[in-house]
This record gives sequence, C-alpha cells and structure tokens, in this order.
Amino acid sequence: MHNKMLTTLFMAVVTIGLSGVAKAQTPAATPAPAATPAPPLFATTKVEGTDNVYVFRYQNHQAMFIVTPAGVIATDPISYGRPQAAKTYVEEIQKITKAPIKYLIYSHHHYDHIAGGKPFKDAGAKIVAHKRAKERLIALKGLDVVIPDEVVTGKRMIKLGGTTLELIDTGKNHSDSSLVMFLPKEKIIFAVDFNALGAVPSRLAVNDSYPIEWEASLKKTLALNWDRQIPGHPGPNGRLGTKKDMEQQLAFMTDLSTEVKKASDAGKCFDPAVKDVRLPQHATLQGYEQNIEWNIHRWCGYWGRGI
Repeated sequence: MHNKMLTTLFMAVVTIGLSGVAKAQTPAATPAPAATPAPPLFATTKVEGTDNVYVFRYQNHQAMFIVTPAGVIATDPISYGRPQAAKTYVEEIQKITKAPIKYLIYSHHHYDHIAGGKPFKDAGAKIVAHKRAKERLIALKGLDVVIPDEVVTGKRMIKLGGTTLELIDTGKNHSDSSLVMFLPKEKIIFAVDFNALGAVPSRLAVNDSYPIEWEASLKKTLALNWDRQIPGHPGPNGRLGTKKDMEQQLAFMTDLSTEVKKASDAGKCFDPAVKDVRLPQHATLQGYEQNIEWNIHRWCGYWGRGI
C-alpha cells in the first residue's frame, strides 16, 4: 500500500513537471499590434525648409497658404458639407499672423475643394480662379460656393509682401478649370486632384476627366522648375509629392491609353476590355486593383465612343 502511494505521488509530480516544461516551450502568444491612432480632425503644418508656406489639413482634404508681412494668400476652403472647416482654417491662419487675408485662390471648380469660401470673403479676401471655373460655378449656383471676383486666363502672377506666386493654366486634366500654383523661390507647387501620389487615380478623379489632355497637362506641369508638390489630399504618410510621382502618373496614363486604344480598335470597348486590359508594370501602385477598371472604362469612353 505504501509503495502504491509513493508511485502515485511520483507520477503526479512527473506530470506536473512535464506540464510546466511544455508550457515553457510553448511560444508566448504574439500581442495584437496596437491600433494606429486616428489623426486629429485638422492640422496646420509649416512646410519644411520654408519661412512662410503652410499646409492646412481638414480630415482628408488639404490646402496651402502663404503668410507675408503684407497679407496672406490662401487656397481652397475645403468646406464641402462641413462649414466649420473654413472657419477653423481662418482661425488657424490668425493664430500665425494678424496680417489680413488678401487672396483666396481656387484650384479648380469641384465643390469638395472650393465650397465654403464665405469666411474668407468676409475677412476681405479677393477670390481668384480659372476663367472656366467661374463660368461653371455661375451656371451651377452651388449653395455654399462663393463666385470668384477675378479670373485667370493662361497665367497670372501675384506678388505680395516679398512672395511671388504664379497661377498657371496647364490645360485640361481631372477638370477643365485647374490652376497650378507655383512658388518659384521655394520650388513648390500646389496642384490638386490630377497627380495621385504613387497611386492609380480613383473613380471620382477620372469620371469627368480629359484623358489625352491630362497627359499633356502633366507634361506642362513637369516642365516647371519645382521639387515638391502639395497635393489636395494627404499623400502617403502625409508626405509631399515629387516629380518622380508625376512622372509615374504620366507613365501609367500613357501605357493605359496605348492599351485601351488597341482594345478599342479591336472592338472590345467597353466589354471585354474592362476585364481584359491590365497593366502589370503598374500593379504596385496604390489602389491598382480597386481603380484599374474605372480608369479603363473612362479611356474606353474616349477611344471607343469619342466622349
């Protein structure tokens, strides 16, 4: 009986010991990665290497403004569906300077970028836009859109407080009313919605676009002497754009146009071209899988239907 009890006790100890060894040898569960915190609702950032160029971001839209001793040049109020954004934008400027806001410049006529300009107008700003933007906005009669006071045809130069800003029409692209805003001293441009940074243009970007003119517009913009682009939507990790991004965009569109033209000539637009045409050399671009068919559809409209 005594020996039986000892044997039972021994087996229990061995079992516990082996269980402990097994647990020790079992890899610890990998903790789940911490969730990336959501960015704040809005932010104002001075562009690195400049004295007076800022980016104001509100949610997924952003605009450039320039502070000078003689006043501020602001762009795109970015307040579509959120009137508080423009009010916040003006308040952010006033935290930096008490100089008056002299200008508000529209990048193009689409509401998500230029709705909500009243706080700027009330602050005394002149509103400037492409001639075609004013024509479109007058016709559309948007409820929260301020009609431009002055228009640009071709090119205009604004000089204020020692800063020179060039407003340049580089042709039709995502819209027929785009202005590139070029700071020659800083070698910075503010260009909106026609150069996706490392990405395939979205459905909304290409829906009403001008395919062949878009390529020409990119070439004209690349010919300007700039190094960095402030985009109208935050770039990957908030970075600014480069000429390499724009060259990549142009290469994508050139290749897309070539392949869709072949499909169109073979009678394949819209179907089966939308499913068959692919550009594997550009498959690493962000949004390729989600957006490639929308792009093919738009270029099929151009090459296959003349629209």
